[in-house]
Amino acid sequence: MASVAQLLLLLLCTYHSIGAADAHSIRKVLATDSLKAEAVCAEPQVTPSSSGRITVPLNHRYGPCSPMPSTNEPTMAEQLRGDQLRAEYVRRKVLGGLGDEPKQSELTVPTTLGSALDSRLYVITVDIGTPVVTQHMIIDTGSDVSWVQCNPCPEPSCHAPNGTLFDPLLSSTYVPFNCTSATCLQLDDNNLGCSSTQECQYYVGYGDGSNTTGTYGADTLVLTESETVTGFQFGCSHAAGGVTDQTDGLMGLGGDVQSLVSQTAGTYGKAFSYCLPATSSTSGFLTLGAPNDTSDFVTTPMLRVKDRLTFYNVLLQDIQVDGNPLGISPSVFAAGSLMDSGTRITTLPVEAYSALSSAFKASMTQYTEAPPWGYFETCFDFAGVEQDDLTIPPVALVFDGGAIVDLDRSAIIDVASSCLAFFPTNETDGSVIGCVQQRTFEVLHDVGQSVFGFRKGAC
Repeated sequence: MASVAQLLLLLLCTYHSIGAADAHSIRKVLATDSLKAEAVCAEPQVTPSSSGRITVPLNHRYGPCSPMPSTNEPTMAEQLRGDQLRAEYVRRKVLGGLGDEPKQSELTVPTTLGSALDSRLYVITVDIGTPVVTQHMIIDTGSDVSWVQCNPCPEPSCHAPNGTLFDPLLSSTYVPFNCTSATCLQLDDNNLGCSSTQECQYYVGYGDGSNTTGTYGADTLVLTESETVTGFQFGCSHAAGGVTDQTDGLMGLGGDVQSLVSQTAGTYGKAFSYCLPATSSTSGFLTLGAPNDTSDFVTTPMLRVKDRLTFYNVLLQDIQVDGNPLGISPSVFAAGSLMDSGTRITTLPVEAYSALSSAFKASMTQYTEAPPWGYFETCFDFAGVEQDDLTIPPVALVFDGGAIVDLDRSAIIDVASSCLAFFPTNETDGSVIGCVQQRTFEVLHDVGQSVFGFRKGAC
């Protein structure tokens, strides 16, 4: 079983087997034979929606397309637990202000976000400094402050996946911010004060207790051979408590002033998009800027909350199974949903999940139901059924304004568990749209126009 588990880790966003070893041993997991083909990175099948924008490749950090070694890959249980921590956190602290009666006491951007860095799955490769140092950075739509590991940083607090930490003393274009500068003061809760040399110090904490601390400064960021961002603001991490992640750092794509999106708004407008591929054996993309033509997108309003500008929220209205609306009361989704690149599986309020589960099982009567598997509650026994022969009903998310997003087949059934790829939550303050349900779409975040867009089959 260990070899199967290792192969399963090659799947994008489908690493969910906590507490399910017994169940796994008595029923078939889908497509285990086909996983062997996933060991090779295929040619990218990406179609960015328009020219004139800047696009960089995006890869799963543990799959065969990953640009870095995966020496500290979390176990399935660790990954799923991290996913739950992040989803629970953002529901409690981020989504509470989107209902009819916002909770004013909670309208503050928290200093801790989600769970460990291990809950984030996708990386881009950029160059920083003069001369350039290549950095593989996690993308996170739920963070604003970008950072990389820098010399000096003692082991095991820091590590160098590429063999070299970024050294600000060796870059002729690096400039630390003074602790009294407006840029430093804008860090707000992430401002740790002054160093002995009056350099701005930052701190970012994560929900499991891991954190990064160092100097906040600016340097040249090279996104492509033809596109350079001068004066890119980021944290130079000199200490990383409890961080086991084997990447060089994190690229914040949130909506507040420190993020890459905000820093490049003057060039590209405050908009970006990404496409998360269906498997880890292919690449997706990250694009800065809005497309010239959005006719291929279905769109829905983006919701923002004052003092929580980091986060991008959307309003679900209903869910369709096999083309039939479930008729879920709008009040069930009134608290809103966070569109998040760092959460794997979409969480739904219990009432919505129950309606989805019932309708889905009614369309799956040809298959035997199976016991719950970890956090998954709607599961099946597919013994004797090959993936190509599996018949599952289409599922679509219906957003505010009537936008209907037909989910990719890989976003409906979790391959590792043979279960419906949604989690129920008892929380009443919203849900989270995770990366599994976003796969293969170009997901446009047009912050300037307050619009989400979804373009099918982009990668």
